[in-house]
Amino acid sequence: MKALLSNDDGITASGILASKKAVENLCDTYVVAPETQQSGIGHALTLYEPLRVNEYTLRDGSIGYGVSGTPTDAVTIALFEIMDEKPDLMISGINTGYNLGKAELTTSGTLGAAIEAASFGIPTIAISQEVTRDDIKFEKGKIEIDFDFASKMLNKLAKIVLKKGLPEGIDLLNVNIPANPSDEEFEVVRLGDRMYSPIIQKRQDPRGKPYYWINGEPYELDGPGSDGYELRREQKTTITPIKIDLTSDMSSLKEWLK
Repeated sequence: MKALLSNDDGITASGILASKKAVENLCDTYVVAPETQQSGIGHALTLYEPLRVNEYTLRDGSIGYGVSGTPTDAVTIALFEIMDEKPDLMISGINTGYNLGKAELTTSGTLGAAIEAASFGIPTIAISQEVTRDDIKFEKGKIEIDFDFASKMLNKLAKIVLKKGLPEGIDLLNVNIPANPSDEEFEVVRLGDRMYSPIIQKRQDPRGKPYYWINGEPYELDGPGSDGYELRREQKTTITPIKIDLTSDMSSLKEWLK
């Protein structure tokens, strides 16, 4: 059996090695990820410039492949160039920082890689870990983060997926690991509304012209049963089933059009 591992934190990030460690006793692993940090890039695909693939020696001594593009590019190159057959499992992560809420599905590079793999019928897990310091979210492998618990939970989940596949109607699983887990169980939850409430920070450059930083603060309005509440308030490992088909109720639209 084979597993494809990718992310949006980049080929040198420590989280992707934690994923590899979690599943390398279950299957052959292929690490193919963006060369650079791609958080917030979503499901973007590079169409107007060439892509390059470079071989990397990872910190555990194994070989991985860095792609000069987005997470979606990396998954596409892996599936149609590097791997000789479709993998039995795809894992995106372990991401540094959580991925919560409905809005995150379209902005997260972690989810972008996962959605690309899942669109080809590959059982997929997107996995992220809460961190307590904002300055390590883009750590580029330079800061050691304790992914032991996340790796343990990923191993447990990967065993089930490799044995059973995913349930009918579920394309991928979005998993979030708390910083201080309260137990070793998965809490099945719905997506909350948002991960962050946007904050626009306006500043001036040395010539007096304005420029902007998009930032945010944690969204706090989601209630019990949502991914944000159960992760941040209850310190539960959350798991949300995701279906890629975004088609809503066609019958109501037909009635509306009359």
